[in-house]
Amino acid sequence: MLKDITIGQFYPTGSFIHELDPRTKILITFAYIVGLFIVSSFISYGIVALFVLGCIFVSKIPVKYMLKGLKPLRVIIIITFIINIFMTSGTIIYSLGPLNVTVEGLYQGTFMAFRLVFLVVGTSLLTLTTSPIALTDGIENLLNPLKPIGIPAHELAMMMTIALRFIPTLLEETDKIMKAQMARGADFESGNIINRAKSLVPLLVPLFISAFRRADELAMAMEARCYRGGDNRTRMKQLVIQKNDIISMAVMGMFIAILIYVRIR
Repeated sequence: MLKDITIGQFYPTGSFIHELDPRTKILITFAYIVGLFIVSSFISYGIVALFVLGCIFVSKIPVKYMLKGLKPLRVIIIITFIINIFMTSGTIIYSLGPLNVTVEGLYQGTFMAFRLVFLVVGTSLLTLTTSPIALTDGIENLLNPLKPIGIPAHELAMMMTIALRFIPTLLEETDKIMKAQMARGADFESGNIINRAKSLVPLLVPLFISAFRRADELAMAMEARCYRGGDNRTRMKQLVIQKNDIISMAVMGMFIAILIYVRIR
């Protein structure tokens, strides 16, 4: 289960998307998220599906690897679907005690489930195709205009990137602790939800200790390298918007325009 989480991992393939400027990919990702909330029909979701599949094909990342990241979220997707089915009023097609399944609920639940799936798959492409260093530089560059109003651009970018970078590390550490606990007789899989939640308590203490230890080691390593933040910091690779970035933003603009057209027509 833990190995199926792909958020925060970098999958180098040297594709067209990998070579794009990180600022371009961040802006495209935000535009994609906004576009998902424009979608209001199955036709629009079909367009989104084609767009996402095209991006995955161009990125050269295996589809199975992308879908693997959805496994840990299947419970959330199912719960979201069920809640929308029973909590949306409309034409009743089936009654289960005080709960009613409506036609509108089925549509709403299906839309929300698809939205979550496309949201996870689409945003995962950002971290899978962008290295942590490039992601830090891109976020910092986009936040630089906010410096005059007191926004610490470099510090925010560094914190966000470190958080993303440490997700796979902490997941790997969690897996090791779980295996060590299971070797000592711990049971994380049997029993009801409450018992399984209680069995995770012994897992949290060593995990938090490990996380704080890694944070301390990272702070010491940064201090040993005379890290002083973003002031007067130089970069070996400068971010430059090129032709491929403009083409990519134009394609995203066309994608958003098509979604808006389908919605208002």
